[in-house]
Amino acid sequence: MAGNSGGPWGGGGSSGGGNDGGRNGDGRNDGGRKPGGDGPQIPEIDELVKKGQEQLRVLMGGRGGGGGQGSGGRGGGNGPKFTKGTIGLGVIAAAVLWGLASFYTVKPEEQSVELFLGEFSAIGGPGLNFAPWPFVTAEVIPVTREQTEDMGGARGNNDGLMLTGDENVVDIDYQVVWNINDPAKYLFNLADPRQTIQAVSESAMREIIAQSELAPILNRDRGVIADQLHDLIQVTLDSYSSGVNIIRVNFDKADPPKSVIDAFRDVQAAAQERDRLQNVADAYANRVLAEARGEAAQQLEQAEGYRAQQVNEAQGEASRFSAVLEEYVKAPEVTRKRLYLETMEQVLGGLNKIILDESGGGSGVVPYLPLNELRRNTEEAN
Repeated sequence: MAGNSGGPWGGGGSSGGGNDGGRNGDGRNDGGRKPGGDGPQIPEIDELVKKGQEQLRVLMGGRGGGGGQGSGGRGGGNGPKFTKGTIGLGVIAAAVLWGLASFYTVKPEEQSVELFLGEFSAIGGPGLNFAPWPFVTAEVIPVTREQTEDMGGARGNNDGLMLTGDENVVDIDYQVVWNINDPAKYLFNLADPRQTIQAVSESAMREIIAQSELAPILNRDRGVIADQLHDLIQVTLDSYSSGVNIIRVNFDKADPPKSVIDAFRDVQAAAQERDRLQNVADAYANRVLAEARGEAAQQLEQAEGYRAQQVNEAQGEASRFSAVLEEYVKAPEVTRKRLYLETMEQVLGGLNKIILDESGGGSGVVPYLPLNELRRNTEEAN
């Protein structure tokens, strides 16, 4: 009948779908087929929807509707049915997903921070940990891994240029090596930990350099500055309750700025020459001073010896005079004569003369006898 083939979703299975009564104004028939009975047919949208519903029912545990084709079969299928097995599988799947979300593993070099409804709850150690999701969540943080911050000129800018205490400029490269010793403080007290560590490190280094002179920084005080920097950074970060531990500070380079490095090297060479000449002068001064001190000590010793000699001689003369006085009191004439003879012996003993006593027969001596020469020869022979 013509009434059953009307409308855009008319029965597509009748053989009369190819007559002129089923065509619309643009030359296509209402059943979705091309004009002409011998061309390939395009599936209807209703059929595609029905096939999808049937497959869904099978997956959900129901039965296929098996409804007939045509417009009367669209409302005849049953809705999806949930069986006990389907519900059990769903519960098991949900439990598995919940367990996967609640259990987590922490490596030996890590620690976890557990949050109960967003607030700190506990610290999780290495191994398998349980945090019942969604009430408890966990964040795993590497605590023993050493992290490095390159500071100064190594960052590719002018951050390494610093002013010293003697108004010179020095270009410094250094590294700050750190790790985490309190993950809870690290997580909650620092908004940007790396940026905070960099800012504190740069501020501490500038403070130390501003209190130092250029020459010690370039030569001998790098280790001292590195130790001071380590302590100052750690104290500052501890005051922030950062949970960060500074392991060490590597003082890599301290040089003058590139624009003045040639002139600075000339100044350094002149300073080294000055130090060399100063050392030579100090060595000469020390040698001369040592010799002068030795001579002074020698003269002091000689004077002390002369003083002791004179004192001893004076004491000896006094003792001898006292002894002579005692003898003179006992025998004045004898003593007086002995003193006269001893005195004359001392006075005339050094003279080159020979005295003859005429009363003793000395007049018989030949006048030309060279007694003086004979005496001199005798003394020389002895």
